[in-house]
Amino acid sequence: MRILFSRCTDTARGLLPALVRRSAAGVEGAHFGRREKESTVVILGATGTGKSKLSIDIAALFSAEVVNADKIQVYRGLDITTNKMPMVDRRGVPHHLLGELDPAEGVLTSTGFRSLASAAVTGIASRGRIPVVAGGSNSYIHALMAECCDERVNPFDGAPAATRGSLRYRSCLLWVDVEASALAEYLDRRVDEMLRAGMLEELERYFATGEDPSERHPGLGKAIGVPEFREYFQQRTAAAYDEAVAKVKNNTRRLAKDQVRKIEQLGAIGWSLQRLDATPVVAARLAGCSRMAEAEAWERDVMGPSFRSVESFLRDANCSTF
Repeated sequence: MRILFSRCTDTARGLLPALVRRSAAGVEGAHFGRREKESTVVILGATGTGKSKLSIDIAALFSAEVVNADKIQVYRGLDITTNKMPMVDRRGVPHHLLGELDPAEGVLTSTGFRSLASAAVTGIASRGRIPVVAGGSNSYIHALMAECCDERVNPFDGAPAATRGSLRYRSCLLWVDVEASALAEYLDRRVDEMLRAGMLEELERYFATGEDPSERHPGLGKAIGVPEFREYFQQRTAAAYDEAVAKVKNNTRRLAKDQVRKIEQLGAIGWSLQRLDATPVVAARLAGCSRMAEAEAWERDVMGPSFRSVESFLRDANCSTF
């Protein structure tokens, strides 16, 4: 089975971690021949809505493992800039394809992700555990879930017919959503928090080699923050810094809008999405409410409904089966 990466047309099989490579080799027939459909929970949502937290909450309750579906977080490095969840916050939940790939090997294509994530899903299910796919890269999620995946067709670019048809897995599809203006305000604050946590220093180390990140790391080099701060590290002026921060915030808000648009397209072509409104959670955080108030909103509006849906799904009830 070829795992497809692109530095134009490269195939970078060596980029696979050894464990995933062994798993991938053993499931080629399973994923392209006759097989039973694994039960899979999928968590979609824009950046900053709480997908990662929900994936860990579900995994802790249902004996599950998480498969990352973020096309930047699959690479090693820039953990603050790419907003990877710290190890301590993962609560011991196993994660797959999170910071595992060498960014120097090329770009992981949607087809390549489909192969790697399929191997991870099969491995998780073979251990009697539940795969939870979570991430903001909807092209990756579509590539993994759709019965047919054509790398040449953009399923979100006016070609809805390409995304129709049955899904590869029995799927409980959860969409964590936040009202646009509240999310935009929260994302701006999150950038400030990331800078206080060391994002600037992390990027300074990243740029220290003097190499062009887009050439050295064609995938990771596209992370929001890398192109925006390039000019600052050349000029190192207050004006350049302020402009870089403004660009990071603007591009993060634009990313969130684009992610929501793509999720809505998936719903429009027949994916049965359960929308979870996390706006009260974000509103509580923005208002400076207590952690208890925020936790109560999370339990009431996000975790509680998700728990009931996943529980029913695993009992072959109320969630859609494809």
